[in-house]
Amino acid sequence: MSPKATPPSSAKPAKSGKPPKAPKGPRRTAAIRQTIKATARADKKFVPLVVAAFILTFAVIFGIGLLLGRPILFGILAVLFGLLAALVITGRRASAAAFAGIEGQPGAAAAVLGAMRGQWHVTPAVGITRQQDFVHRVVGRPGVVLVAEGTGSRPRELLTAELRKTRRLIGDTPLYDVVVGDGQGQVSIDRLQSHLMKMPRNLKPRAVNELEARLKAVGGMAMPLPKGPVPGMGRMPRGKQR
Repeated sequence: MSPKATPPSSAKPAKSGKPPKAPKGPRRTAAIRQTIKATARADKKFVPLVVAAFILTFAVIFGIGLLLGRPILFGILAVLFGLLAALVITGRRASAAAFAGIEGQPGAAAAVLGAMRGQWHVTPAVGITRQQDFVHRVVGRPGVVLVAEGTGSRPRELLTAELRKTRRLIGDTPLYDVVVGDGQGQVSIDRLQSHLMKMPRNLKPRAVNELEARLKAVGGMAMPLPKGPVPGMGRMPRGKQR
């Protein structure tokens, strides 16, 4: 008696609802290449500095290896540390070039603040004038920071009004103010991130989230930015972070 033929299974392989992930390697490599090219165009000292950083680091570490009689091991270390030094210089010069490209444009400070990593809650344009002067609100470990940008004395006047409003809302929470610019008592756009990072850590992470939620719940403070794309609000470099 011949064995019964098993009918072909009608079950179809399960299809995943998620599209296949594109490889991140080529994208990341292309982004790095684009950043290097853009930085080299904007900063004529970029390539010489990167080459010098690699050669100097390599020479020092390899020289130590020769003195210790272990040239192969220290040669490998020299290459690795030389590449690391070149990457550090690349990151710093790329950030400086990007900041220089957006300096003086409306919304530049908001773009820089939005690029900060860590527990920083940024609300752009809580105050605004028709001349495109802005006050942005940042909630973080220091407390509340109001950052003003614009032309002439208008940003300071706008900032004073927003300081009064914010103080009524936050009570005894530490409140700071910053005016972006190159004048006396102002903070330049390329130093804005590091300036905020150096502020004292007055609040615990949970208190930061509660404060941001409370300010959002109040409503009516945030105002829209002008219509159309704001220069510098796209990709921004990650400056010196925690």
